[in-house]
Amino acid sequence: MSELLPDDSRNSLGPGRAQEPEELNNSARKGGAEEAEEEEAEAELRRLLIPNITDLPLAPPTAVQSNFVTYYAPDFMKPGHDQYVHRHANGLCVVGLAPGHVAFKDEGGVIAVDFNVGKADRSGIKVTGKRKKNAQHFESNTALCKVITKDSSYIVRCCVKGSLLEVNERLMNHPGLLNASADREGYIAIIMPKQVDWHKTEASLLGEEEYKKLRDTC
Repeated sequence: MSELLPDDSRNSLGPGRAQEPEELNNSARKGGAEEAEEEEAEAELRRLLIPNITDLPLAPPTAVQSNFVTYYAPDFMKPGHDQYVHRHANGLCVVGLAPGHVAFKDEGGVIAVDFNVGKADRSGIKVTGKRKKNAQHFESNTALCKVITKDSSYIVRCCVKGSLLEVNERLMNHPGLLNASADREGYIAIIMPKQVDWHKTEASLLGEEEYKKLRDTC
C-alpha cells in the first residue's frame, strides 16, 4: 500500500516519520546545553573536592584552631599579664598564658607552677558527674595559680566568671609545658561559664587578629 502513496504522504505518517531540519537543530541545541550544564557541574565538584593549591594554608590547622575560638585578655589586672581563652562550641573555656605574657620574657621562662593560692589549693578540686559536683564558682579576677620564673612570680587568674572544672596538674611536675606549648598541653584550667556571664566577658576580650596587631606578633 505504501507504494501507492505519494512521498509527502509517507513522510507524514506515524512516529517513524523523518525529522524536519528545524527539529534536528532544536534537538542538537538541547543536547549541547545539557552537556554544558553537566560539564559545569563536574567543574564545580572538582573545585570543591580538589582546592586550588594556592588557596591552601602553609600548615594544616591545629586541633585548637579546628575546635575552639580563641580570645585574648591583654594586661589582665596588671600590665603584661596577657591571657587567652579558648572557647569550645559546648561553652567550655580553656584559659592559659598568652604569647605576650611577661613571664615568657624572663630569663629561662617559667620554672614552677603553684596552685596553692587564695584560701585553698586549686589542684585539690575534684569535679565529678554530669552535674559537675564539687565545682567551685569563681569570679573572673579569682586567682588560679602562681607561675614562677627565675626572678619573679605572677598570679594567673580565671579571666572568665564560671565554675572551675579542672586545673592542669601536669604543670606542677612539668612547668616547662608552659614554655613549650602554653596554648595546648600547657593550659592552666578549664572553666564553664553561664551563657549570660560569657556574653559579658566576650565583650571585653580581643580576637586573634586584634591581639596580634596589639602585640605585633605573628
